[in-house]
Amino acid sequence: MSQPLRKRVLIVTYYWPPSGGVAVQRWLKFVKYLRDFGWEPIVYTPENPESFYDDHSLFKDIPKNIEVIKRPIWEPYDIYRWITGRKGKKLGLGFADESGKKGLATRLTIRLRGNLLIPDPRIFWVRPSVKFLRRYLKQNPVDAIVTTGPPHSMHLIGLKLKRKCNLAWLADFRDPWTNIDFYHELKLTRFANWYHHKLEQKVVKTADYVVVVSQQMKQEFENLGSNKVLVLTNGFDTDDIPAGETQRNDSFSICYVGTMNSARNPHVLWQALSRICAENDEFAQKLRIQMAGQIDISVTTAIKSHGLEKNFEHHGLLPHDRALELQKNAQILLLVINKIPNAKGIVTGKFFEYIAVGKRILAIGPTDGDLADIIRETGTGTVVGYDDFDSAIQTLTRYFNLFEQGELDPEPKGIEKYSRKALTGRLAEILNQITSE
Repeated sequence: MSQPLRKRVLIVTYYWPPSGGVAVQRWLKFVKYLRDFGWEPIVYTPENPESFYDDHSLFKDIPKNIEVIKRPIWEPYDIYRWITGRKGKKLGLGFADESGKKGLATRLTIRLRGNLLIPDPRIFWVRPSVKFLRRYLKQNPVDAIVTTGPPHSMHLIGLKLKRKCNLAWLADFRDPWTNIDFYHELKLTRFANWYHHKLEQKVVKTADYVVVVSQQMKQEFENLGSNKVLVLTNGFDTDDIPAGETQRNDSFSICYVGTMNSARNPHVLWQALSRICAENDEFAQKLRIQMAGQIDISVTTAIKSHGLEKNFEHHGLLPHDRALELQKNAQILLLVINKIPNAKGIVTGKFFEYIAVGKRILAIGPTDGDLADIIRETGTGTVVGYDDFDSAIQTLTRYFNLFEQGELDPEPKGIEKYSRKALTGRLAEILNQITSE
């Protein structure tokens, strides 16, 4: 008996393997499981993107015989490197250099980026992409289009294709647009700020559905005028979790995986760890602070200033599979939410891998935010307020005592709904709905 024909969905994404990092994984995992729910994904992505680092371990998740369309993109980053004297270096907005400061050239180029390249430096890919995809879609019809941002230029491709081809369109926001944490760093003129907001509102009002990753983001986009905003969180893939037993050791290891810029620097944690080390020799001997990813100079400076340098290990950039092994062998998984006005709505992508790994989570952030709600719901850890020194001391002391007793690992509950496959099932339901309306 022949299999029923799958519906086709075109997914426009800037991030795709071999590019590494958490931004790749959301739609890589959706693509991995969409066929199980009656949808055939076609991926449209740049041929030569600005990749912070490559992670070839992610290729295993790309389904066989899937169509991936790659087209050249021009981005002005070589000009930026020339101006700032960073030829050959990877870029990271908001990161200070070894002096702890952003140079004049860096500040200038960030200002130019925010005011001239709206919404982002990938804007030059919009027009050629729309031209190419209009021709492609005439010969290869699809049932729906998905755009995912940031970068939010991807949504402008969806906006133009929606108007020209009248196709069902889902706009996915992994992070906010004008409410993103570094928006204030762009030093926008009044006109540029108005134009960012105008484009954002056009996308939100025109898309058939807007998908976001947290409840607060849902409210924010509804306030922009959309009545079709749905929450589809990030998640974990059970295929990724390393098999076998955890490596047993005597280290009380606190592990952080990902980017940590100055806005994410958990000062209260370093203060609490320093105090406990000064009062408890055994704690000081067993403490290990392990980090993998890009770390701002302000973070390493804070660690040194609190006398924790001997306890600190920086593993640099790791492939996804090795980062998961590091998490699995840790005692505590550290999560830090940027200390910004919309912090209550931030639920980071790696949090869901943390709960799947099965280790105790220590989060630094709002105790009444979306992340705190999920941590309480799943029983996977504790959230400590940004400046709650006493709570940090109490939590770390309690965790260390549980570690000494061999009872630190939590017993997560109700996490199945956050699996990538279950979330893809919900995505397929949304796609079915917008193509039947």
